[in-house]
Amino acid sequence: MSRLPAVAVVGFPNVGKSTLVNRLAGGRETVTHAEPGVTRDRKRVRCEWNGVAFELLDTGGIDLEDSSELARDIQRQARLGIAEADVVMFVVDARAGLRAGDADLAKTLRGAKVPVLVVANKVDRPEDEHLTAELHKFGLGEPLPVSATHGLGSGDLLDRVVEELGEHARPTDEDEATRVAVIGRPNAGKSSLVNAFLGSERVIVSDRAGTTRDAIDTEVEVDGRRVILVDTAGLRRRSKVAGSVDYYAQLRSERAVERADVALVVCDASDGVTAEDLRVAELAMHAGCATLLVLNKWDVTQTDIDDARARVARKLRLRPAVITCSATRGRNVANLLPKALELADRAGERIATSELNRFVAAVVAKNPPPARRDRRLKLLYAAQVGERPMRIAIQVNDRKLIARDWAYYLENRLREEYGLEGVPVVIDFVPRSGTRR
Repeated sequence: MSRLPAVAVVGFPNVGKSTLVNRLAGGRETVTHAEPGVTRDRKRVRCEWNGVAFELLDTGGIDLEDSSELARDIQRQARLGIAEADVVMFVVDARAGLRAGDADLAKTLRGAKVPVLVVANKVDRPEDEHLTAELHKFGLGEPLPVSATHGLGSGDLLDRVVEELGEHARPTDEDEATRVAVIGRPNAGKSSLVNAFLGSERVIVSDRAGTTRDAIDTEVEVDGRRVILVDTAGLRRRSKVAGSVDYYAQLRSERAVERADVALVVCDASDGVTAEDLRVAELAMHAGCATLLVLNKWDVTQTDIDDARARVARKLRLRPAVITCSATRGRNVANLLPKALELADRAGERIATSELNRFVAAVVAKNPPPARRDRRLKLLYAAQVGERPMRIAIQVNDRKLIARDWAYYLENRLREEYGLEGVPVVIDFVPRSGTRR
């Protein structure tokens, strides 16, 4: 699988890297906040310009003087981003002028084996372009003035990026990948699981809850298929994160779920499947996302798996499967992504109309709908009318005769018959024309 060329966006903390990535990608793909150090992992964002596709690698702010453990992790991730890049954007706050931290990073980048573009950010007016003059001292070529906030100079910057990519440039590829979002409560082991999938420390892992603040996309290949893994920030109740930078991370995680085909809901095996885990799973289900529950840290403690599965089947309408694994030991990790792809395929399947009608007739024959007011519901005709989510329309004689419990019974039999556990299914009972509604 040939990857898209990569453009690493690096710089001192709070120079506007994530804002610039959002501007160039044409959307709000990364978390931005006035608080420095919001970005921690390196996040891939697809970008297209004049028919050329590439990835922007948004990295955490590099402060070489900061010796804290988290700062060292961020610096390592940024260096990995530089190492895999075909072009580097060195973003500087033009209004702040030359700073020691910028100079230290420029010294490192002068030894890079790929083109380095000095991006003078926060040049919000044409008359402010003189602020870029002293940035020539970095010895990295002509600074490019831009305003990530207002868009000034962004087109010229993208033209230069495509020019520097040269032979690495690739035309836009319309081939769609399957998106798998890894979601769950804080510190359940989501990033460890993503790293286990990739076989490398692609995202920062820490015992400190809330380390991941953005939705981190990584493209992998599974059995010859393109898969985009999305590592997300831990999901909490919005009321608990209101007014903080974690609130915006929460919104990114929710958006990542909405765009995903499958969600792996990671639970801490030492806690079993908690009410919060069920809430996270319901979030994915309401977004129309196929869902699989993963009991991680199975090597540390083992909960009652049968009890967990029974609770999930009782509490969650989609009845998703529950699978155990250990991200740190690698136990059962290799089986998770193939199962996720299997779920994605099932969500996109179509059931033949004749087969569906035979199935409905068999269910009714075994357990007829209950009578109401001496009248019984008749299911006249069934057909699948949509997928992702799977949508079944069943023509009936009178919708008022539908009993909710029996409708759930029919849905559960449908899941069992076609292996749709964890797959969103919508059943519409449509009144026959001319009948009472």
